[in-house]
Amino acid sequence: MFDVLPPRLAVEWWTLMLNHPWPRREPTFLPPQLPHHRFCLGRAVHAAGESMAVRSYSSCASYMDPSQKLCLALKACREIGLITEARRIHACIFTSGFATSTFLQNHLLGAYSACGSLEDAHRVFCGIRCPNAYSWNAMISGFSAHGRLRDARSLFNRLPQRDIVSWNTMMAGCFLNGEFVDAVKLFVHLVRDTNLDPNSITLSCTMKACGAIGCRRLGVQLHSFVVKFGFASDQGIEASVLDMYVKCEDMDCATRQFELTADPNLFCWNSMILVYARSLGPEDALELFYQMPQRNIVSWNTMISTLSQHGRGIEALRMFIIMNEERFKHDSVGYASVLGACTSIPAVEWGRHLHARIIRLHTSVNVFIGGALVDMYAKCGYLGTAKQVFDVLSEQNVVSWTSLIGGYGQFGYVVEAMMLFNQMRVVPLSPDEFTFVTVLGACSTIDYLGIGIQLHSLSIKMGHDVSPVVANAICAMYAKSGNVHNADSIFHSMPIRNVISWTTMITAYSQMGDHVNALALFRRMPERNVVTWNALLASHVRNGHREEGLKMYILMLREATVWPDWITFTILFSMCADLGALRLGNQLISQLTKFGFDSDVSVANGIIAFYSKSGRIVDAEEVFYSITEKNLISWNTMISGYGQNGLGKKAVETFENMLLTDTEPDHITYVAILSACSHSGLISEGKFYFDFMVRHHKISPGSEHLACMVDLLGRAGLLEEAKIMIDEMETEPTSEIWGALLNACKIYGNTKLAENAVKHLLELDVKHSGSYVLLANIYSDSGKSDDAAGVRKLMKDRGIRKEPGCSWLEVNNRIHAFVVNNLEHPQIENILITLDEVVKKIQTKGYVNQMGSQSPHSEKLAITFGLTSLPNWMPIHIMKNLRICVDCHNFAKFISSVFTRELVIRDTNRFHHFKEGLCSCSDYW
Repeated sequence: MFDVLPPRLAVEWWTLMLNHPWPRREPTFLPPQLPHHRFCLGRAVHAAGESMAVRSYSSCASYMDPSQKLCLALKACREIGLITEARRIHACIFTSGFATSTFLQNHLLGAYSACGSLEDAHRVFCGIRCPNAYSWNAMISGFSAHGRLRDARSLFNRLPQRDIVSWNTMMAGCFLNGEFVDAVKLFVHLVRDTNLDPNSITLSCTMKACGAIGCRRLGVQLHSFVVKFGFASDQGIEASVLDMYVKCEDMDCATRQFELTADPNLFCWNSMILVYARSLGPEDALELFYQMPQRNIVSWNTMISTLSQHGRGIEALRMFIIMNEERFKHDSVGYASVLGACTSIPAVEWGRHLHARIIRLHTSVNVFIGGALVDMYAKCGYLGTAKQVFDVLSEQNVVSWTSLIGGYGQFGYVVEAMMLFNQMRVVPLSPDEFTFVTVLGACSTIDYLGIGIQLHSLSIKMGHDVSPVVANAICAMYAKSGNVHNADSIFHSMPIRNVISWTTMITAYSQMGDHVNALALFRRMPERNVVTWNALLASHVRNGHREEGLKMYILMLREATVWPDWITFTILFSMCADLGALRLGNQLISQLTKFGFDSDVSVANGIIAFYSKSGRIVDAEEVFYSITEKNLISWNTMISGYGQNGLGKKAVETFENMLLTDTEPDHITYVAILSACSHSGLISEGKFYFDFMVRHHKISPGSEHLACMVDLLGRAGLLEEAKIMIDEMETEPTSEIWGALLNACKIYGNTKLAENAVKHLLELDVKHSGSYVLLANIYSDSGKSDDAAGVRKLMKDRGIRKEPGCSWLEVNNRIHAFVVNNLEHPQIENILITLDEVVKKIQTKGYVNQMGSQSPHSEKLAITFGLTSLPNWMPIHIMKNLRICVDCHNFAKFISSVFTRELVIRDTNRFHHFKEGLCSCSDYW
């Protein structure tokens, strides 16, 4: 009867039988609920030690029958972990004369081990007179299961005769205790030094250990061993081989093994989905997911987690709904994954819905789901709700504390985050390495450097500073606080430096402008990942080495060890835009399609910026309208692009369209729209949006907004109004604001205001030569040559040199640069001769050369080279490092008319599209 009852009910029956006051003689009446053999067994146990017990067994049942019943009762205790009942059965076995039964003692040993009483199990083992192989193996398994691997090894070494089960048990013990190398060594010893043949369990355990240590070479040898000894068709072995290749990150071998598997089970399908997600991306993983003949909850959870991790939160939520429609019951892992998707979007309303569903369908929120809820609310900015969820959790573990602390730190509430950290220590709950990473990240600014130093000391005290993760966080904290010396000291004192350590220091040197050290560290790195390459490429951009950066990208592709991601392409498009490398940018667009990033909204935003900064605003429009789910950056980039290209009304129209959606503008949006109004002379619109920003969206004007307004008013000739706005500012005006006023003074020849602006610029210790040159030109235009000479002398005394004008363009996949008074270009003689001919030709159409006999400006040289080197149908795209002057602006207009060529010139301020003698700026620059 024991074998047909559930374990807990079987134990209850056994307890009833032991405790019942059975009579010593055979009764005439039997309880109807107890069969006769159960009654006899209970009577025999109750009357243990008496000679009549033997007679009872001989008359009522065989020896094997009660022994089997005791065995089944012990199995029931083992399954549900009832140590008290196991001890009572032990006492019954002892008193009823079964103490010498090796069969029952083995099962008693297993029951004690499963119930967690290893000492009782060991006493039983030591009491077995003639332990058999099962006894030794059960004790080795018990020691291993409870982390006493040394005792298990000692017992294994003392084993008089080992069978294959003994080896398997010891190998499994090593694997369970994280001693993966020892598990592999045992397999080698088994094959080399014994006559035993490994079975499927042996090979499966060895391949799991091989996968855990990531040793692909050994894995291939094991696979060959499997094929050689005829295990290749075993379904369990096929799954183990596949799992081993997956964990060794050998995608090709894993895919080949999966294709060779005749009937892959669910484990194989789920493993391949994970491989595809990691190596090829979510699209291929989804395709494989939909090919599955059947799915389990692991399949759905893997796919939802994959989509969430790749920033495709909406698709993850959609899959969660489909999973629900197919009546799959969600577990903690599934809920945590979909809550992570809500965090990544972010979609707090969906998170609230899931929260309500969890409360409705589950009696309580476990610590795993509770931590995910706290993390979702905290990272979405609902800190109060996160704290409420945290407070009602039945158990608050390190993960939930860390999530709450991280939420407060993420939104700048560093003091509150540190208060929570202190409360966590008072509980007491010891912070783990991830907690330290979180609080150190919150303190990674110069304002909280003191707290960061204290946390560094605490991590040393608690022994976490040796952890690579914590050491990296400490290094990053010092680097972001501007203390590169301490960051470098921590970096060189690390016992283990991983890729993140090197990348952190490369980024630190890059941000400090030390490109030489950043590049030197990169070259010394033993291993690089895509984040490292991105950090170095960003360093090239930040420090003005864009051409070298593009060469580094080519080197990255040649090494073929790391593939670019969407961040790589975003950086590269920035390089191409700054260099004016249109053809290279087009090649990159083809490459990102090949790598599967053409649907990524961040990459699309980078393409819009690239096209906008290259003067190809129509192409930028096409990309913008092709984005199905535009984010705030998409709108900001398009509005800014319209403004830079002089299309102020288009910028206003786009801004109004954005307001009709659910996208909320931020301070960058208003910088873009105010700048667009300034470039196009939209005075009333600019004033309206400035007021709308403050009144409706409650955004306090920053220096960028005020500089745009001063520029807008100044260009319109409203100099006094611009000056009043500067005087009424609550903060000190920046050099950009005074520079905008000075430029307006140059346009309208207001020397008095110009002198006032320059006075403030000098107080701000501005080293840029543009302000001095502007003032000198204002004096010259007003006939004050002595004052102009005084400004130039001041520049000389202060060591400030005027930045030479430089213009460049792309011809035949090469960037050709021209600098005024620099005749190093190989074709400069032909260019100068052609320029003279061009000037004479356009002079007949009314052009007046205002430069006289002075050396031609760089843009004139670039335009002339473009005329002779590019086909007539191709627009001439030119980049310039300074603002274009009036004479060159007129020169370009005449070129576009006389030679019927379209010119696009980008200076430091905006784009100028020249066509048929007109400029897109309408001479308003």
